Order: sequence, then structure tokens, then C-alpha cells
Amino acid sequence: MNVLTGRITAWLVLLAAVLFAGTVSAVSGSAPEGSSGNGGPPATSESVRAAELAERLPDDGRGTLLVVYSRAGSTLTPADLAAAAALGTPVPSQDGEVALVTVPVQADGTREELAAVVGDVRERARQDLPAGLVVEVTGGPAFGVDSADAFTGANTRLLLVTAGVVALLLLVTYRSPVLWLVPLAVVGLADQVTVRLLELIGRLTDTPVDPSATGITSVLVFGAGTDYALLLIARYREELRRDPDRRSAMRTALRGAGPAILASATTVVLALLTLQAAVLPSSRTIGRDAAIGVVVALLFGLLVLPSALVVCGRKLFWPFVPAEGSAEPTRTGTWSRIAGAVLARPVRVVAGTLVLLAAMAAGLGGATLGLSQTEQFRVAAESADGAETLARAFPGAAAEPARILVPGGADPAPVVAAAQGVEGIGAVRPGRTADGLTEVLATFETEPGSAAGREVVERLREAVHEVAPDALVGGTEAESLDSRTATVRDLLVVTPLVVLVVLVVLVVLLRSVVAPLLLVATVLATYLAALGAANLIFTQLAGMPALDNSVPLLSLLFLVALGVDYNIFLVTRIREETPALGTREATRLGVAVTGGVITSAGILLAAVFAVLGVLPLIVLTQIGVVVGIGVLLDTLVVRTVLVPALFALLGRRVWWPSRLDAGDAGDGAGRHRAQTRLTASTSEEPSAR
Repeated sequence: MNVLTGRITAWLVLLAAVLFAGTVSAVSGSAPEGSSGNGGPPATSESVRAAELAERLPDDGRGTLLVVYSRAGSTLTPADLAAAAALGTPVPSQDGEVALVTVPVQADGTREELAAVVGDVRERARQDLPAGLVVEVTGGPAFGVDSADAFTGANTRLLLVTAGVVALLLLVTYRSPVLWLVPLAVVGLADQVTVRLLELIGRLTDTPVDPSATGITSVLVFGAGTDYALLLIARYREELRRDPDRRSAMRTALRGAGPAILASATTVVLALLTLQAAVLPSSRTIGRDAAIGVVVALLFGLLVLPSALVVCGRKLFWPFVPAEGSAEPTRTGTWSRIAGAVLARPVRVVAGTLVLLAAMAAGLGGATLGLSQTEQFRVAAESADGAETLARAFPGAAAEPARILVPGGADPAPVVAAAQGVEGIGAVRPGRTADGLTEVLATFETEPGSAAGREVVERLREAVHEVAPDALVGGTEAESLDSRTATVRDLLVVTPLVVLVVLVVLVVLLRSVVAPLLLVATVLATYLAALGAANLIFTQLAGMPALDNSVPLLSLLFLVALGVDYNIFLVTRIREETPALGTREATRLGVAVTGGVITSAGILLAAVFAVLGVLPLIVLTQIGVVVGIGVLLDTLVVRTVLVPALFALLGRRVWWPSRLDAGDAGDGAGRHRAQTRLTASTSEEPSAR
């Protein structure tokens, strides 16, 4: 068995072992698809501490479903109220158009048991309804079931749509009926290995699978893995024109493209791992899972893909097989001409691009954060529709009460009085008691999960802590406030960490200070422009009231990390050519030979992130749109226009303090080498762009 065959066999054995281990873990107890993830506020927040304290109180495991009966724009009839009375005692609204029935249910069972309970209530509520009467079941247990059901099959749809988008774009890129199959198969295997690894890790760490994190990870594996494949195949094709031996050509391609791919993946992984500094459990899970996915994509891109390409031989590129000695069209093609135009007028290009980015970033003016509970779903959800109907007829009725825990055997009367004086709080009453601990329930007069509800919680905590400093205010609305507070904290903490990590990696890679600072600045400008443009799309065109709390941080993370990918692809090639050509001509050549592959990679990555829209949550749709806009902007404008123009303006100074380009000025030999390397046949041939 030769070395190549041994490598392929070893990887196949490893692949089978991981798949088997992941399958065993899934069967033996990992959370099913659609299970809840690691959402919610951090363990140190007041709402979580209140929930932990409440475990000392007697609990019968009961929850409440809210059954809402309504007629569109008309008063309920006696027959309508009689139908509602079959489920419980109906409470009509003041205008008589809506009636509410509360149904206690057992809510402490498994997900399947709770779904069966909610389904039974919904079925009974719909029996023998008069024509035109609408019934909607909402409340905490119904929201939990609908949220889980919304993800049922969603990740499968995501995988199928993502694979389809990647296959189509690879087919268009390579214009070959067979070449696209190899990178798609390799990346698809990498994704499946990642999924099984995450299931196994979830089993070993006793943490549930988070479907949102899994979906984002799959998108990253497909996007990053395909990007690495595009870069490697483009360089391999280039070397096949020089080297008759495909194995030797692949070794040369790996020496040329491998460091850029490795540096790119390392940067993305380190940037994702900065999420471990976040306090939100969901953010830490996304960072961990996505980092694992990128590592797997890297291993498959540098080990499995090269082996597969070499085994298939040159004919894999049919009908445009790269023959030894044939011209490399990228050196004199469209991107070479674009580079020439940019380098001829760098000041105008920089000024125009900065104006465009500033105009797009202006869309952030007046942006708000935070979606209510009823605004989280992209797909129809009965619990969300019912909550909206209930909120219009009974303001605050859909919101679960605040749960104030008064420890130490203290008299709850001052707490009750303080809560009653808070604007936005309705009825206040004592609840359960045990072991010197008393629960006080305070109902809201605001929509559940809204900004107004979070403000009420802040006022309630302030009032309660004045009379009982040890008391804790918890409940669903308090959890919403604590999650938002943690999100803002994470944005302020993680953002500088991401920027610092990316900057350090670029400094080490380029052995320069000026170039990394320049590149990071362009990535941040791209992020602000993308977020501003997306905010206008969401609020002005799509009618969304706000950005979700987690969108700014996760979008920043993905755009900075992935934007640096294209920085590395371009600038490492420029640096490679600079000793022979000088900075200006190296920039021209770098744009010429990488412009096509960067454009293809960017379009593909943007399309893959747009696929997040098939998932049911607004937050994932928003992240997909922001990252998609940012990647396209980075690919088509910043990386291929703005960065080359800035390099042309700075010249050799861009490499400071390195003396890489010390001979740039007046280097006649360098200019002669540049002319020689850039002179090539203008014969056209589709390349892996």
C-alpha cells in the first residue's frame, strides 16, 4: 500500500469511527432534534438565582395554558361562550370580542409528554366550534412546545438546501460536470462528522444539543470548507499548467495555498473561541460548536480533499483540462484589468468606497435591539398568535407573573406594598411558602417579552430591593431582562477580544503592523455598513420592529473572522510576490490571480448564510442577512477594490516594520520581473474562480 492509499484508508477508518461513535451517543441519550438548547441568562443573574431558590418551594409541576376564543371584528355570541365553557370558565374582554379560558396542566414531564398535553388541550378546544369562531392556545407550556416543534426537521431542510446551493454554485464556477462533486462530497462528509462529534460532546458533557448552534455550525462548515476547496483547487489548477506530475503539482499547491488556508482557519477558530468569554450559555455553545466545525473543515480541506483530487487525476477538470505549458488566463483576465484601473486612481477609489460604506452604515441611525416573545418566530406559531390576540384584549394577561422570592422568614407585606406601587404592575399576591421562604406573584400590564416589560422588571427590582435587599425578582420577564443585559455585556467584552485576536494573527502572519491595522479597519467598516444596510431592510422593508439582541455580536464575530479569510487569501499572495515584483505590481498580480476565487468564495459563502432563512427563528434570518450582505460587500468592494487602492497609496510602508519591500523604489529589475510574470497569453479558459 503506497502512502497516498494509506492516507485515504486511514481517513476513511477515522471517519467511520467518528460516525459510529456519534450515532451511538445519539441513540443512547443525546437530545433529539428540536430539543431546547442552552438558551437563557447566565447562572449568576438574579432571575436564575431566583429560580434556584424557588426549588425549595413545594411544586406540583403544574403550568397554565391560556385558551383564547375570538371572532374577527365582531362580538362573541352566546353559542361561542357556551363552546368555550366546555373547557373551563370563560372570561370575556370588555368589548366582548375575546374570551379567555385558563387550563391548568402538568408541565414537568418530558418534551414528548408536554407536547401531548398541549396537543390534547388544543384538540379539545376545537371540538364542536360554531362557524367563524377562532381558538388559539398560548401560555408558557404552549410556547415551549411550539418553539421545539418549529425546529423539527429544520436542520435537515437546512442541510439539503445548503448542499443544493453549494452544488449549484460549484457547478457554475467550475463549468465541469464532475469536478464540483469532489469538494461537495468532501465538505458534506466534514459536516456529517461535525454533527456526530457535537452529539458525542453533548453526551459526554451532559449538555443538550442546541439546534440553533448546530444550524449555524453546518453553515460554517459548508461555507468555510468550500472556500478552502476553491482556494486549493485554483492553486492546484495553476500548478498543473507548470508541472506534468499531478502529485508534484498538488505538493506545490499545498505549499502555496496551505499556509493561507491554515492561517485563515486558525483565525476563524480563535475568533470563535473568544465567545467563551461570554456569559450567555447559548453564545458559548455556538462558539464551541462552530470552532469544532471549522477545525473539521480544515482537516478535510488539507488532508482528504488533496488526496481525492490527486486520485481523480487531470481529467477531473474536463472539459477544461489544464495542460502542461498552457497559459494561466487569470494573470491577464478581467481581474487583472480591474486591478490596473484601481491602481491607476487609488485616491478616487478610496474616497468613493469610504463614502459608500459610510452611507450604508448610516442605516444604524435609530436602530433598536430586542424582539418580544411573539416576534421571535419566522413561521406561524399558534402560541405567538394567541399571545397577540390576548395582549390586545387583556393587556398583560399573556405575560407570566414576576416571582419575587423573600428569604429569611421576612414579612412579605412590605414587598407586596412596594410591588403594588410600581408602574406597569397589576395585581400582587403572596404565593407559596416553605422553610422561611415566601413567594410573591406580581402580574404585568405589558406585552410578554417586550421592552416595556423589561423596564417594569427594572423598576420592580429597584422598589423591592429598597425594602428587602435579599429578595430576588425572577420569572420569564426577568429572564428576558437578564438575557438582554448579558448580551450587551458580551458585546462590549467579546468585540475587543475578537479584534485583538485577528490583529495578532495578521501581525504574526504578515510580520507587519501597518497592513494588519489597515485590514482590520476595513473589516470593521464592512461590518458597520452591513449592519446598517440590514437594519434598513429589516425595519423599512420587512416590517420587523428591531434587531434581535444577539445579532450585533454574532454578526460581528462571523464577519470579522470570515472577512479576514479573504484578507489572508489576497494579502499572503501579495506578500509572496512582493520580493520579486515590489508592492504595487505584487498587488496587481495578487488581485489578478485571487480576484476570481475570492469572488466565487464570497458569493458562495453569502448564499450559504442566506440559507439560514429556512430556519424558523427571526434571529437566524437576521444573522444570515447581515453576514450575507457583509460578505458580498467585502468580496466585491473592500477586498478587491479598497484594499488594493490602500496598498497602492502606502506602497512599501504597508509592510512596516518589516524590510520586505526595501528595494521597491526604483527597482528596475523588479519592474522587469513584474512585466515578465504578468505577460501571458490572453487565451480564455474558464478557471476556478
